[in-house]
Amino acid sequence: MAAEQGHGRTGRAGPPEWYRCTAADALARLGTDPATGLGADEAARRLAEHGPNELEERGGRSRGRILLAQLTGVLSFVLYGAVGLSLALGEWLDAAVILLIVVLNALLGYTQEARAEESMSALRRLAVPTVRVRRDGALQERSAVDLVPGDLVLLETGNVVPADGRLVLAESLRVQEAALTGESEAVEKDAGLVFETERALADRRNLVFSGTLVTYGRGELVVTATGMGTELGRIADLLQTVDDELTPLQRRLDRLGRVLALGAIAVVVVVFLAGMARGEDLEENLLTAVSLAVAAIPEAMTAVVTIALSLGAKRMLERRALIRRLLAVETLGSVSLICSDKTGTLTQNRMTVTVVDVADHRIDLLPGPGGPGYGVDLTLAPGAAAELRLHRTLALLLAGGALCNDATLVPRASGGTWRAVGDPTEAALVLAAAEAGLVEGDLDRALPRVAEAPFDSDRKRMTTVHDVPESADALPATLARYWREELIGDGGPEYVAVTKGAVEGLLDVSDRVWAHERAEPLDAAWRGRITAAHDALAARGMRVLGVCVRALDRVPPHPTPAELEQHLTYVGMFGLVDPPRPEVRDAVLTCRSAGIRPVMITGDHPLTARHIAAQVGIADDERFLTGVDLDALDDEGLRSAAEEVSVFARVSPEHKLRLVAAYQADGRVVAMTGDGVNDAPALTKADIGVAMGITGTDVSKGAADMVLLDDDFATIVAAVEEGRVVYDNIRKFIAYLLSCNSSEVAVMLLAPFLGMPLPLLALQILWMNLVTDGLPALALSVEPAGSTVMRRPPTRPSEGVFARGMGAFVVGMGLVLSVLAIGVGYELWRLDDPAWRTALLTTLVFCQLALALEVRTERRSLRQVGLGSNRAMLGAVALSVLLQLGVVYLPPLQHLFDTQALGARDLMVAAGAALVVVAVAEAAKALRRRAGAPSPPSTTTESEVRASSGR
Repeated sequence: MAAEQGHGRTGRAGPPEWYRCTAADALARLGTDPATGLGADEAARRLAEHGPNELEERGGRSRGRILLAQLTGVLSFVLYGAVGLSLALGEWLDAAVILLIVVLNALLGYTQEARAEESMSALRRLAVPTVRVRRDGALQERSAVDLVPGDLVLLETGNVVPADGRLVLAESLRVQEAALTGESEAVEKDAGLVFETERALADRRNLVFSGTLVTYGRGELVVTATGMGTELGRIADLLQTVDDELTPLQRRLDRLGRVLALGAIAVVVVVFLAGMARGEDLEENLLTAVSLAVAAIPEAMTAVVTIALSLGAKRMLERRALIRRLLAVETLGSVSLICSDKTGTLTQNRMTVTVVDVADHRIDLLPGPGGPGYGVDLTLAPGAAAELRLHRTLALLLAGGALCNDATLVPRASGGTWRAVGDPTEAALVLAAAEAGLVEGDLDRALPRVAEAPFDSDRKRMTTVHDVPESADALPATLARYWREELIGDGGPEYVAVTKGAVEGLLDVSDRVWAHERAEPLDAAWRGRITAAHDALAARGMRVLGVCVRALDRVPPHPTPAELEQHLTYVGMFGLVDPPRPEVRDAVLTCRSAGIRPVMITGDHPLTARHIAAQVGIADDERFLTGVDLDALDDEGLRSAAEEVSVFARVSPEHKLRLVAAYQADGRVVAMTGDGVNDAPALTKADIGVAMGITGTDVSKGAADMVLLDDDFATIVAAVEEGRVVYDNIRKFIAYLLSCNSSEVAVMLLAPFLGMPLPLLALQILWMNLVTDGLPALALSVEPAGSTVMRRPPTRPSEGVFARGMGAFVVGMGLVLSVLAIGVGYELWRLDDPAWRTALLTTLVFCQLALALEVRTERRSLRQVGLGSNRAMLGAVALSVLLQLGVVYLPPLQHLFDTQALGARDLMVAAGAALVVVAVAEAAKALRRRAGAPSPPSTTTESEVRASSGR
C-alpha cells in the first residue's frame, strides 16, 4: 500500500489528519506491519518517491546582488550622468572624484547590509544523525535522512524526534515542544487518544513532531511526514517565502531620492536651455550642468545615514541589543506595536511554584531571580520563608514534592549556588523545597527511596516509597520535630509512600486529609474545599499537582500502583506557572507611555496566556482569541478583531503571519519578538524581528533583525529609545544637508541672473558636500536624546522626510545662506577681485557650519542647549574651518581647488555672514517658542496615543 503523507514536500496537502486516526488505522493507511515495519525494498521505493528526510534550502540574495543594489540607486544614476558629462568635457579629476564617491558609498552600504543567510542552516541542524527504526522485523540504526512515511521509529528520553509521526506506543512519554508550539511545559503524550474535532498543534497529544525533544519516558511512532512535509518543514517553507519588508527609513529615503533626482534633472535642463537661449558656449553650459547636478545631490547623505545607524547599533550593543540588520536601528524608533511571544520572552521559560496550598493554609510565592544560598528560581513574599519553616503541613508538602521526584540539585558552575536538573515541573518542586531549607540531597539521604510506581498517563500520578530512619535526628531539621511523632507515631511503620499527581485522581484514592497537623477523615466538606482551591488555581492558568502520603509497615518485593496508591492521606497542592520576568511589567508600561501597543501572540494555553497578559499589563480584560477562532475570520474580520483583542493563544506560524500582516495593513510598524522555531516566519515578516539571545533558537536568531543578549523585554524599550534618537538625528542632518545643498543650487541659479560667471566649480561643490557638510552631519548623529523622546507617540510610517516643517526650513535657510554668499561674492566680482569665487565659497562654508550648530534643536536656543553638550559638533566645526582655511591658503590645495588667498577683511566678512545665520535661526526659534508651537517630535494627537497603546 502506498504511503499517504500528511503534507507535500513544499507544504500542507490536506487529509488525512493523523490525530483523528487510531494507531491501527494510521498503520493500515501507511501500509506498515506493526511487528516488522517496512521492508527494505518498500523503504527504498518510498525514499525515491518522497525524497530524503531533510529540509530544502533555497538560496538567498547573493553577495553580488546585494552590491548591485547599492550601485543602482536613483541618486547614483544622476551622479553617473555627471561623471559622463565630466568625461565628455575632459574634466577627468571631477569624474574620478564623483565616481569614487559613488563606489565608497556602495561599499559602505554593502558592508553594513550583507549578512549570511543562516536561518535554513539552523533548521537543518535540528535533525538527528541516527535513529532506531524497525525494518524487516529487526531494529536498525539508520540516518534520519533515510526515514520515509510508514517507518516505525523508537523514541527514548533525550532523543530529538526525527520526523512527524502518529504514536503507536507511549510509556510515560513527555515531549518538549516549546520551540515549535510555544507551550512552555513538556507535553504528556498518549498513543490511545483519538480526536473527533479539530485540535491546535499543541493539543495533538497523540502525535509527535520533527525537531522536538523527548524529556521523559519512551515511545514508538509511525512516520507520517518527512522533510518539507513536516511541521518543521512547513515553517522552513514559510520562512523562505516571506519577503523582507522595506523599513520606514528606506521608504522615506527612496521617496527623497526620487524627489532630489527629478529636481536635479529639472534644474539642469532649465539652466542648460536658458543658457543656450542666451547664446552661451556649449561647453560652458555643460560644465554648469555638471556643477548643478553635483550641487543638487547630497553625496554624503547615504554615507552619513549609514554611519549614524552604525553608531546607533553600537550604542544599542552597549545596552545588550545586538543589531543584525542595520536599518533596524531606525525602524525601532518607528515601532507602534509589539507582537510578543509569551514563552521565554515575557516569561522566564521555566516552571516555578507560585502557590503552595494545604487543607488549612495557603501561601502565594513571588517569582524572582534567586533565593538564599541555593540560587533557586523563586523569591518568597516577605515573611513567607519563616512561615514555610513554621507550618508543619506546608513543610510536609514541600518535602513530599521533593521526594516523589526525579529531578536533582547540582552545583552551579560559578559556585556557591545550586540549580535543578530534570523535568521542568519536577525541577520547580525541588527548588521550592530548597527555598524552605529542604534540600533534595539531604532528603534523599535521610529518607532513601526503596521502591516506586512510575508515572503513567492513565493514572496521572507517580509514587515513591522511602525508608524512615529510626531516629528523628537523621531527618532534616524542618521535619525532625514531627515526622515520626505526629505523622507516623511512636513505634510506627518503617516506610512512607509519597504520591504526586493530578488532584482529582488523588482524591479518588484518598480517605484522609492532613489538616491542623493531624489526619482527619476526607469528608464532603474537605473535598469541596480542596476542589475549589484546585479550580481557582487552574483558572489562573496554573498547572496544579497534589501530594499524598501513606505509612507502610512493609513493602512488597515488586509493588504495583494499586498496592501503593490506596488509603492515602491528602496533604496539599502546588500551583505552578511559567512566571513573567520581573522587569516586563515596567517595560510594558513604558511602551504604553511611548504610544506603543503590546500584544501577546503565543502557542500556549489560553488561560495561561490570559493570566500572564494580565500580570504584565498587556491586557486589562478577559478577552482572547485562539487559532481556531482566527481560522473562522476573513482578512477584514481579522483586522477588526486584532484592533480589539490583545491576547492570541494556541496560534500556529500561519496565524502569526496573518496577524503581523493585518497590523501592517492597518499602517502599524510592527515588531515581533520570539525565541522559537515557530516564531521565525513572523520575525521575518515583521518590520523588525526581535529574537532572544539566551533562550532563542538559532533559527529565530537567524531570522531576526535584532537579538536581545540578555533576553530582557526591557532591553526592547531601551532599543526603541535609541531608535527614536537615531531617527531624530537623521532628520536633523538631512535637514542640514538639504539646506546646504539648496543654498548651493540657489547660488548656481542666481549668479547667472546677476551676470556673474559660474560661481562654484564642480570640485569645490564636492569639497563642501563631502568634508564641510559631512563632518558636522556626522556630529549631528551623536546628538544626545531629548527629554521627551519616550513620552511621545511613534512617527507615522506615512510621514515623509519633509514633514513637520522641514521643507520650509530647508527652503528658508537655503535662501538665507545663498543670499549671504552671493552678496559677498557679487561685491568682490563687481570690484574685479580675483579671489571673489574663493570668498563666495568660504562664506558659504562658514554659513553652513553656523547652521550646523543651530540645527541641533528646533525650538531651544543655542545658549540653552550649550555648545558643550555635543563636543563632537564643536570638533567637527573647528576641523572643518581648519580644512577650509587649508584650501584657501595652502598652495597645493589652491591648485587643486582653483582658489585664491583671502585677505583678513574678506575672511572677517565671511565670519560675519555666519553670525547673521545664527541670528536669523535664533530669531526663528524665539518666534516658534512665543507662538507656543508644539514640540517638533510630536507627530500624532493624544487620541492617537491612546489608540496606539490600546487604552
